[in-house]
Amino acid sequence: MTDKQQPETSLAKRRTEQGLRVAKRIGSRLKTKRFWKRAVISLVAFVLVCTSTMYGIALWYQHGQAGKPNQLGVTFIPSYASYLGVDPQETLDAILTDLDAQQLRLTSYWDEVEPTAGAYDFSTLDWQMAAAEKAGAKVSLAIGLRQPRWPECHAPGWVDTAAPVSRWQPALEQYIAKVIKHYKDSPSLVSYQLENEFFNSFGECHNYDRSRLVAEFDLVKRLDSEHPIIISRSNNYAGFATGSPRSDINGISVYRRVYSPWVKGYFSYPFPSWYYAFLAGAQQILTGKSSLIHELQAEPWLSDGQSLLDSSLSEHDKTFDAAKLKANVAFAKQTGIRQIDLWGAEYWYYRKTVLHDSSVWATAKTIFKQ
Repeated sequence: MTDKQQPETSLAKRRTEQGLRVAKRIGSRLKTKRFWKRAVISLVAFVLVCTSTMYGIALWYQHGQAGKPNQLGVTFIPSYASYLGVDPQETLDAILTDLDAQQLRLTSYWDEVEPTAGAYDFSTLDWQMAAAEKAGAKVSLAIGLRQPRWPECHAPGWVDTAAPVSRWQPALEQYIAKVIKHYKDSPSLVSYQLENEFFNSFGECHNYDRSRLVAEFDLVKRLDSEHPIIISRSNNYAGFATGSPRSDINGISVYRRVYSPWVKGYFSYPFPSWYYAFLAGAQQILTGKSSLIHELQAEPWLSDGQSLLDSSLSEHDKTFDAAKLKANVAFAKQTGIRQIDLWGAEYWYYRKTVLHDSSVWATAKTIFKQ
């Protein structure tokens, strides 16, 4: 080999090696593109299959519910009526007679029923049950530590629920037993709601121990096996109640337009009505248990720190007004879930009598008369 041939050979070798490296890089990039293309296609296919399955279950559930009558009710809490500045007994009477609501969810707050250890006061709940019985209305009675409205957990001052549960659970169960024994023979009582949205971290609560919920469930069943027990979940939660305790009825809450601190403004949940039909249908398939809407948004949801009493009607209307009440009820009916309890009836009466705007009350009256 001549001296001239040797550099030419080395140059050719380098060019060949460089070409191989370039080809390798191109091949690697093509493999990466093919991988991501397959990944995207697989993800889209997975989403389509999941959505189609969910929608199919929703249609199956809605078809199975077709023809069944809707049962509309309201939650009523006398202390909330008092907070709004309206008379609780007058408000409940208007709900039962003027609106003709035939289904109530009532509360038995521990701090009101047993404000002092061992001393029970059923007077407030007694007049509510008597009003329901007189009107022939059905009652779902909330029991337990966690019940509707702030601060969610309603322990009396003599109980420290931040302490180990062994120190206060016996007292809690004794109070639950007293409530059940006092009302289980009422002709209006149709169900219990045990521990409202038990696993929801919202509120001033400290204990989310499932074993406590199981113990309370077993206690209620021992004391009254005739009335079904509702256990509810938090808003738009995507899971299913398949663990212990296995409730007789599954409660779902539906809030559609709220203030969100994450977006720092008002926000509408994007879920269609069939999404809730899917939740109810899947629950029925997995556990054989029926579902109800235990809270349908029917009052404003204001930003943190804002009070209904100190805010304007125009601010209220951003998340709730007469048109939204009508739309929310229509939305709830579209889910196929037939038992629907509306949340905020005390506010309707406050808006009518204190704020002198009867639009929501009149719309509610039309809805309940249908």
